[in-house]
Amino acid sequence: MYAVQCGKCFKWRKIQTQEEFEVIRANVTKDPFVCNKKFKVKCDDPAEIEYDSSRTWVLDKPDVPKTPLGFHRDVILRKDFSKMDVHYTSPEGKRLRSLVEVATFLEENPKYKDSISVEDFSFTTPKVVPETVPKDFVSKLSAEKKIVKHSGKMFLKSP
Repeated sequence: MYAVQCGKCFKWRKIQTQEEFEVIRANVTKDPFVCNKKFKVKCDDPAEIEYDSSRTWVLDKPDVPKTPLGFHRDVILRKDFSKMDVHYTSPEGKRLRSLVEVATFLEENPKYKDSISVEDFSFTTPKVVPETVPKDFVSKLSAEKKIVKHSGKMFLKSP
């Protein structure tokens, strides 16, 4: 699910597709999202989604470039909810996990060199909002200790 916050009323609005979300995110600093940019939606309307802990929220950085045509950007939440990973899949099915891999791919596939550059890719990950993470999970504090959240209480657990 994709959602954006109105810059005027601060209500959350659902966005139907990843592509539409990416267009908004890529331009949000220069062209902030407001409710009336959605068809038949106004700031007076109720929020379409409430920011609460009923689901895990991740907040994206502004101005991440829109995924180049033919490529697919995947953002994957780690099992421990600690952070997210980003990778792109090329039209040929090649998975790209870093800017170095993107640069190598573009060198090896000159047909993309004229229309796509390394700057069209971003491996910046959204930030997981800790207070929306499910209550029962294990998160590493260090190599020696773990913190366990269970039913809203935090426990420090030694290995």
